[in-house]
This record gives sequence, C-alpha cells and structure tokens, in this order.
Amino acid sequence: MPDTFVSVRYMVDDVEAAIAWYSTHLGFTVQSNFAPAFADVRRGALRLLLSGPTSSAGQPMPDGEKPRPGGWNRIHLIVDDLPVEVERLRAAGVRFRNDIVRGPGGAQILLIDPSGNLVELFQPAQG
Repeated sequence: MPDTFVSVRYMVDDVEAAIAWYSTHLGFTVQSNFAPAFADVRRGALRLLLSGPTSSAGQPMPDGEKPRPGGWNRIHLIVDDLPVEVERLRAAGVRFRNDIVRGPGGAQILLIDPSGNLVELFQPAQG
C-alpha cells in the first residue's frame, strides 16, 4: 500500500459529516470508518485521512496547542470541466471560498469542507 497511495491527513470536527461530504460531492469511497475518531476515504491514488478531535492525531501537543482544521494547505483535484463541476456543487449547497480564478496554467476554485478545510478543483489550460 505505501507505494500505491499518497496519504494526506485532514483534521475534521465531525468525521461522519466529512465522510458524507467527500463521498457525496467529490466521489471519494470509504476505506475504513472508526467514527467519531477516524476514517479514511480514497479517490484514485489519494488516501485522505479524516481525523476527529478524539483521534491520536487530535491529541494536544506538548505546549498544549490542539490540532485543528483549516489553514491554506489543500488537496488539489483535477477536473475536466470546472464550470460544470462548480454548477453541480453549488446546486448541492457546497460552500466556496472564492470564484473561479484563471491563470496561465489553468483555472481553479476553492471549496470548503464541513470543518473549514480547503479543496482545490483545478482545470489545466488547454494547449
């Protein structure tokens, strides 16, 4: 398994809500579910570890600071037709951080999961 997947850990407030969001809106499949502490979901070669406050990853650091969701780091998912995906997700009530941004490499938009973590949808430039 280590050579087949890339694993990313997201701290989440509610593991069940995160499972539902990632599987319903982004096509992830559940690999294991130990809610409320932990679950992992998969899309292609990406294994997303969803760690709740009661997981080992949620334990306080020696200085007392607790791991929490959010920040600017994000997973990056490539899509074929960004405007179509945005329309589909908006219709489903998914929250966005911004509108579509275009640059020389393509177009992107940021989604916000139920815990405030970001997911980038990206459509590469044609050419």
